[in-house]
Amino acid sequence: MNAETAAPVELSLPEAFLLLATNDNDGKPEIPVFALRTTLAGAILGELEMQGAIELQGKHVRATGATPKTELRRELEAIRHKSRLHTPKRWVSMMESRGEVQRVYEGMASRGIVEHAGEKHLGFFRTVRFPEKDHAPEAALMKKLQAALAVVPAGQQVPESTPAPAATIDGRTTDATKPAAKAPDARTLALIALLQAAGLFHKLFPSADRVWADELAKDYWPARAVEDELRMIRLAEEEAPAL
Repeated sequence: MNAETAAPVELSLPEAFLLLATNDNDGKPEIPVFALRTTLAGAILGELEMQGAIELQGKHVRATGATPKTELRRELEAIRHKSRLHTPKRWVSMMESRGEVQRVYEGMASRGIVEHAGEKHLGFFRTVRFPEKDHAPEAALMKKLQAALAVVPAGQQVPESTPAPAATIDGRTTDATKPAAKAPDARTLALIALLQAAGLFHKLFPSADRVWADELAKDYWPARAVEDELRMIRLAEEEAPAL
């Protein structure tokens, strides 16, 4: 399918993240599996917040009572019916799993974006991969991200520039300026923050503004929860040999 003529495909935050975090040709993750699962959990929280189904109140995630039409019904119900409130980091810890990753991959496979491929060992499928089948969705996503990165973050000086509309993410206004440019939408900013938290952002965009990406990830609560959980996982791995 031609990326320039294909109809736009709407991707959720989990789908967009997983697509960018997967090698197009062999379907293998571009980051460690633990980082893939953890960040996907953060993307699920981000998507549910985008849909108005959950919100951060103080230190805890709460269901809002809204019932949007979503493929993340199972995850939303888990939050809604949990007897105790949990922090974002705790929800990331509980949601990170191979099963969640598999569900998002399978959803994209059903739409023809990726394809289900298995590696056989002694006649049995040992590893399942999801290489790209239709490049148009990722091409459109990368184009949108490149356009967002072309908007200069607040604090940088651009001569003769016209203020662009502000975008809001996590209740915070992000100003950006560039001649005739429109500031990135909240969904795009959320994806950039999640990519940064996963350690993938600068692999995809090595010349992008690192300070801006760091600030964005720090201020976006699902990405911050991902960073906190990844820090704990890495710390546990470092301490394991000493036990």
